[in-house]
Amino acid sequence: MTPSDSGKDITLRIAQNPEADELLGRSPLAALVGMLLDQQVPMEWAFTGPYTLAERMGADDLDAGRIAAYDPDAFTELFTAKPALHRYPGSMAQRVQQLCQYLVAEYDGDASAVWRTATTGDELLERLKALPGFGEQKARIFLALLGKQLGVRPTGWREAAGPYGEAGSHRSVADITGPESLVEVRAYKQEAKAAAKKAKAAKTAKKPGTARKK
Repeated sequence: MTPSDSGKDITLRIAQNPEADELLGRSPLAALVGMLLDQQVPMEWAFTGPYTLAERMGADDLDAGRIAAYDPDAFTELFTAKPALHRYPGSMAQRVQQLCQYLVAEYDGDASAVWRTATTGDELLERLKALPGFGEQKARIFLALLGKQLGVRPTGWREAAGPYGEAGSHRSVADITGPESLVEVRAYKQEAKAAAKKAKAAKTAKKPGTARKK
């Protein structure tokens, strides 16, 4: 990852692991892969994944071209070896490889090109949504991470990121800067999940029963 707008090297504390966070701060592809893995596992586990994967590949960074061309079965083994890189190592190995194949085809393997040439937040959002494994929410969260912590701020980036782009919020990994903010983000996620579950239950309870035929 290039230095931030302030000219200082970027320091992330998402993985809560110095080596893993150092890689996330300097490697655009590692940051993308971490975001891709961030589902159905703790955030720290997901964002440590790129570092563990690089280690298992015998490298100090991830290379999109190498991953794209890797034998699929052998690449899956890198994910399934204990400790597994994800709760669903097989499917996530496939998604990471698909992401890298897309980056090779569309951006010559340069992950940073996804955002480096985007001129507006909306354009960047569309590029992120086009990445394999990136839906609307994941794209907005990563856009917020780029703007808040990685110095990537095209015009309208906060608006394009939606609520995740709000200053002072603690909604996602974009807001994690250390152990305390991690706790706040995790608490927000748990509250949001509980509220959604309650709303779903209330909606189900209000549904009228099926009328009996006479």
